[in-house]
Amino acid sequence: QGQLVESGGGEVQDGGSLSLSCTVSGFTFSGFVMGWFRRSPGGERDFVAGISKDGATSFYVDSVKGRFTISRDNAKNTLYLHMNSLLPEDTAVYYCAASLSKGQPKLRNQYIYWGLGTQVTVAS
Repeated sequence: QGQLVESGGGEVQDGGSLSLSCTVSGFTFSGFVMGWFRRSPGGERDFVAGISKDGATSFYVDSVKGRFTISRDNAKNTLYLHMNSLLPEDTAVYYCAASLSKGQPKLRNQYIYWGLGTQVTVAS
Protein backbone atom coordinates (compact mmCIF):
# COMPACT_ATOMS: atom_id res chain seq x y z
CA GLN A 1 0.00 0.00 0.00
CA GLY A 2 1.50 3.28 -1.07
CA GLN A 3 2.03 6.02 1.45
CA LEU A 4 2.64 9.63 0.48
CA VAL A 5 3.32 12.40 2.98
CA GLU A 6 3.31 16.04 1.91
CA SER A 7 5.17 18.76 3.77
CA GLY A 8 6.19 22.38 3.30
CA GLY A 9 2.82 24.07 3.27
CA GLY A 10 2.13 27.29 5.11
CA GLU A 11 1.15 30.90 4.67
CA VAL A 12 2.97 33.28 2.34
CA GLN A 13 2.34 36.78 1.03
CA ASP A 14 1.06 37.54 -2.46
CA GLY A 15 4.04 37.25 -4.82
CA GLY A 16 6.00 35.02 -2.47
CA SER A 17 7.46 31.55 -2.89
CA LEU A 18 6.97 28.19 -1.24
CA SER A 19 8.29 24.69 -1.83
CA LEU A 20 6.40 21.49 -1.14
CA SER A 21 7.81 18.00 -0.70
CA CYS A 22 6.18 14.61 -0.89
CA THR A 23 7.96 11.61 0.59
CA VAL A 24 6.86 8.23 -0.67
CA SER A 25 7.03 4.69 0.71
CA GLY A 26 5.37 1.34 0.10
CA PHE A 27 5.81 1.23 -3.69
CA THR A 28 8.53 1.63 -6.29
CA PHE A 29 8.61 5.39 -6.68
CA SER A 30 10.55 5.35 -9.95
CA GLY A 31 7.88 3.16 -11.55
CA PHE A 32 5.15 5.79 -11.25
CA VAL A 33 4.26 9.05 -12.94
CA MET A 34 3.79 11.56 -10.13
CA GLY A 35 1.51 14.55 -9.87
CA TRP A 36 0.37 17.43 -7.72
CA PHE A 37 -3.28 18.36 -7.36
CA ARG A 38 -4.98 21.06 -5.33
CA ARG A 39 -8.40 21.69 -3.88
CA SER A 40 -9.40 25.30 -3.37
CA PRO A 41 -12.05 26.21 -0.78
CA GLY A 42 -15.36 24.99 -2.12
CA GLY A 43 -13.73 23.56 -5.23
CA GLU A 44 -12.78 20.27 -6.76
CA ARG A 45 -9.41 18.52 -6.53
CA ASP A 46 -7.77 19.77 -9.73
CA PHE A 47 -4.59 18.81 -11.51
CA VAL A 48 -1.63 21.19 -11.10
CA ALA A 49 1.53 19.50 -12.37
CA GLY A 50 2.89 16.10 -13.33
CA ILE A 51 6.26 14.52 -14.02
CA SER A 52 7.38 11.41 -15.86
CA LYS A 53 8.94 8.41 -14.14
CA ASP A 54 12.49 9.49 -14.94
CA GLY A 55 11.87 13.18 -14.33
CA ALA A 56 12.68 14.14 -17.90
CA THR A 57 9.21 15.41 -18.80
CA SER A 58 6.93 17.69 -16.81
CA PHE A 59 3.48 19.04 -17.61
CA TYR A 60 1.35 21.73 -16.01
CA VAL A 61 -2.06 23.31 -15.94
CA ASP A 62 -1.93 26.62 -17.82
CA SER A 63 -2.54 28.76 -14.74
CA VAL A 64 0.76 27.75 -13.11
CA LYS A 65 3.05 27.52 -16.13
CA GLY A 66 6.14 29.66 -15.64
CA ARG A 67 5.48 29.98 -11.90
CA PHE A 68 5.55 26.38 -10.59
CA THR A 69 8.20 23.72 -11.14
CA ILE A 70 7.73 20.05 -10.41
CA SER A 71 10.73 17.81 -9.86
CA ARG A 72 11.61 14.47 -8.33
CA ASP A 73 14.54 12.66 -6.77
CA ASN A 74 14.11 8.93 -7.35
CA ALA A 75 17.06 8.13 -5.07
CA LYS A 76 15.27 9.85 -2.20
CA ASN A 77 11.73 8.74 -3.10
CA THR A 78 10.71 12.39 -3.00
CA LEU A 79 8.59 14.63 -5.19
CA TYR A 80 8.83 18.42 -5.10
CA LEU A 81 6.78 21.42 -6.15
CA HIS A 82 8.52 24.77 -6.19
CA MET A 83 6.03 27.63 -6.37
CA ASN A 84 6.99 31.20 -7.24
CA SER A 85 4.96 34.39 -7.78
CA LEU A 86 2.15 32.95 -5.69
CA LEU A 87 -1.30 34.48 -6.00
CA PRO A 88 -4.24 34.44 -3.59
CA GLU A 89 -6.03 32.12 -6.01
CA ASP A 90 -3.28 29.54 -5.43
CA THR A 91 -4.64 29.09 -1.91
CA ALA A 92 -5.60 25.44 -1.60
CA VAL A 93 -4.83 22.10 -0.05
CA TYR A 94 -2.11 20.54 -2.17
CA TYR A 95 -1.94 16.78 -2.70
CA CYS A 96 0.69 14.56 -4.26
CA ALA A 97 -0.39 11.46 -6.12
CA ALA A 98 1.02 8.48 -8.02
CA SER A 99 -0.15 7.11 -11.35
CA LEU A 100 0.56 4.06 -13.50
CA SER A 101 -1.13 5.64 -16.52
CA LYS A 102 0.83 6.17 -19.71
CA GLY A 103 1.46 9.59 -21.15
CA GLN A 104 0.60 12.70 -19.13
CA PRO A 105 -2.26 11.82 -16.78
CA LYS A 106 -4.27 14.81 -15.57
CA LEU A 107 -7.44 13.21 -14.24
CA ARG A 108 -8.00 12.26 -10.60
CA ASN A 109 -9.07 8.73 -11.49
CA GLN A 110 -5.77 8.11 -13.23
CA TYR A 111 -3.95 8.31 -9.90
CA ILE A 112 -4.07 5.41 -7.46
CA TYR A 113 -2.10 6.57 -4.44
CA TRP A 114 -2.72 9.88 -2.67
CA GLY A 115 -1.30 11.85 0.22
CA LEU A 116 -3.43 13.58 2.82
CA GLY A 117 -2.51 17.06 1.63
CA THR A 118 -0.83 20.18 2.93
CA GLN A 119 -2.41 23.62 3.21
CA VAL A 120 -1.01 26.55 1.23
CA THR A 121 -2.43 29.97 1.99
CA VAL A 122 -1.48 33.07 -0.01
CA ALA A 123 -2.40 36.28 1.75
CA SER A 124 -3.23 39.35 -0.31
